[in-house]
Amino acid sequence: MAIVALGDDLRFPDPEAAHPSGVVAVGGDLRPDRLLVAYSLGIFPWPAEGYPLLWHCPAERWVVAPPSSLRINRTLAKALRRHRFAVTLDTAFADVIAACARTPRPGQDGTWITPDVLTAYVRLHEMGFAHSVEVWLADRLVGGLYGVALGKAFFGESMFAWQDDASKVGFVTLCRQLTLWNFRFVDAQVATPLLESLGAVAMPRAQFLALVGEAIAQPVAPGRWRLDPVLAAGVSG
Repeated sequence: MAIVALGDDLRFPDPEAAHPSGVVAVGGDLRPDRLLVAYSLGIFPWPAEGYPLLWHCPAERWVVAPPSSLRINRTLAKALRRHRFAVTLDTAFADVIAACARTPRPGQDGTWITPDVLTAYVRLHEMGFAHSVEVWLADRLVGGLYGVALGKAFFGESMFAWQDDASKVGFVTLCRQLTLWNFRFVDAQVATPLLESLGAVAMPRAQFLALVGEAIAQPVAPGRWRLDPVLAAGVSG
């Protein structure tokens, strides 16, 4: 299958016609309008060094759907009961994405979170579409994640942890909050052992795209998120 080169307009090809690698298109830019169109179609950018900007929609999408289907094993449940961490939403977005960029990944040389990516998602955050979860130990940021929300869909982008269980506690707290807000799913994009352990499952692309359409059809005004006080108290003790 041919991979489409994007022009100046915001149109994307049908993600069902993606290359077997999952690449839908190349080129374009990371301006907010283009990013929002991409996410509404189930497409996400994943830059790779030495290539034009790549836009992906894999044949299998790893999701936690609904967020309440999150799986918590005994070890994680014990960590949650310890109330070691405090969790916040949208209080340190730029710090979270910068930490994700600095965190080494198994099998990856460098990071796909380039300065252009960081700038683009900070702009989406300022517009109320990109959100962060911060995990604190005392007053020190030790874990977190960020992603994009459209309607009742949350598209996760990256996470980091500098303390054991920090990112897991952040993810659990996010899923609990999204459950309260009746979100349809958390998109984990591709499989990782951590996300599989938390209940992410593979969903065929066609099924995922249908779910995206249903979720974004439920409009939610963009804006800064705040953690439900009951959830905040439960995490921090």
